[in-house]
Amino acid sequence: MDGGKPIRILIADDDADDRMLIGDALEEARLKNPVDFVEDGVELMEYLKHEGKYSHLTEEFLPGIILLDLNMPRKDGRTVLKEIRADENLRRIPIVVLTTSKSEEDILRTYNLGVNSFITKPVTFDGLVEVIQVLSKYWIEIVALPQEDFG
Repeated sequence: MDGGKPIRILIADDDADDRMLIGDALEEARLKNPVDFVEDGVELMEYLKHEGKYSHLTEEFLPGIILLDLNMPRKDGRTVLKEIRADENLRRIPIVVLTTSKSEEDILRTYNLGVNSFITKPVTFDGLVEVIQVLSKYWIEIVALPQEDFG
């Protein structure tokens, strides 16, 4: 919890089935945080910068954590990670890569770009629920995140 206010989770994944499974896993893990989904890197950056179809969003919609898939169309997760870390207003948002990749090159490259954690998507739903529970415990209950001052 962030000062009594639930941390918003933003999930960027282009695969509709994966988004559905992640949503189901969040529900199964009994996570009560607000969750938003975007389908690719372009949409993710529009969400974070409140542009395009997200121009109506206010600062309260900045996520407390981003779960990022690497292999997305239009703009992949590596490019987005680089853009977020270069942006003064966004760079403090924790980013956890949640991807099917097991590539050592992807692991090294994303850590070099500033990712906070790299997790390979489990192959079973129960495994995904377990990952979501651990992420929730660590990033939402244990870690102290910076308080954003928008006022």
